[in-house]
Amino acid sequence: MVKSDFNAAVWVDSLGTNPTMERSRRPVFVMGCHRSGTNLLYDTLLSAGGFAVYRGYMPVYKMFLPVFGSFAKLENRTRMMDTWLRSKGYRRSGLDAADIRKRILEQCRTGGDFIRIVMDEVARKQDAQRWAVYDPDNVLYVPKVKADIPEALFIHIVRDGRDIALSLKKMEGFKPFPWHREAGSLEGTALYWEWMVHKGRSFGQKIPTDYLEVQYEDLVLKPRETLATLSHFLGQDLNYERIQQTALGRLSETNSSFREEAARQEINPVQRWKERLSAEQVASIESLVGATLEEFGYTLTTPVEKRRSGLRERWLHTAYPAFLDGKLWLKIETPLGRLIPTSVLELQDSAPEGSPDDAELKV
Repeated sequence: MVKSDFNAAVWVDSLGTNPTMERSRRPVFVMGCHRSGTNLLYDTLLSAGGFAVYRGYMPVYKMFLPVFGSFAKLENRTRMMDTWLRSKGYRRSGLDAADIRKRILEQCRTGGDFIRIVMDEVARKQDAQRWAVYDPDNVLYVPKVKADIPEALFIHIVRDGRDIALSLKKMEGFKPFPWHREAGSLEGTALYWEWMVHKGRSFGQKIPTDYLEVQYEDLVLKPRETLATLSHFLGQDLNYERIQQTALGRLSETNSSFREEAARQEINPVQRWKERLSAEQVASIESLVGATLEEFGYTLTTPVEKRRSGLRERWLHTAYPAFLDGKLWLKIETPLGRLIPTSVLELQDSAPEGSPDDAELKV
């Protein structure tokens, strides 16, 4: 089996948090399995005030570094900036192209440097005391982020894996094995959820004071209590009334994978699986990831005697993590990462004019 885990013991022992930075100013990374509510949680933070408002996409660790290579090389930074300045993420930043390009080419050496330089400037322009970024897949790169930005705080939002399986299957957000894409795709997405939440928790356990798990269901059903927990963790008051009044992004516009149900009066996004999955489908999911559901506080509904645990289930439970670990390793550790498509960045044909001449930069 190919292992993609980073050497967490090394980085947690060699790094500490920045003792000179107040907790209320430390950067925040919102992460979690896709369809877990990362957008909702991120917009909740931004609506509370004090955070720089940035809705851009910066897939630094999962795309920029694999595609362009180490930022320690000027050539790689140059190619990356030529691409990023054409992206929707840049266009949403409100930054001057020539200035940010010069700063990145002169000062950036790691993925964390890029995020910090860009987001510090966004926060400065908005006179915000701190910044937060979100990307579900950052749950896979916590050690790398923490090594680059030691003062970073991480909020891992976790949602019921049965709802994740239902939502991802509908959106075709996860592609299981080619021979396991139709009837078995619910199982594949459930196993993908399990892999993601275990990655997040295993990394988070190495940095307990800088890592917090929040359940999506609590954020939706018990927002005041959840905000109190978040406030304590972040060292910043997240006032419920202010958040409701500001209501940025997903707080005012649904991100539901069932958005076509526009005629609804009020959709409850919690435990939607109870209405949409058959008893057989629920039993199949709980047979595979039931232990993890219970580990994260979710109650199983299928009696023990009806949860299959045969050779096929054991094989899937072994094969999927190996497949996902191997895929991640190939992407970040081999030249295959260069093949990652950049179309999701929504690139324009050309970068903004006025970028400085590379020859003038001190590197």
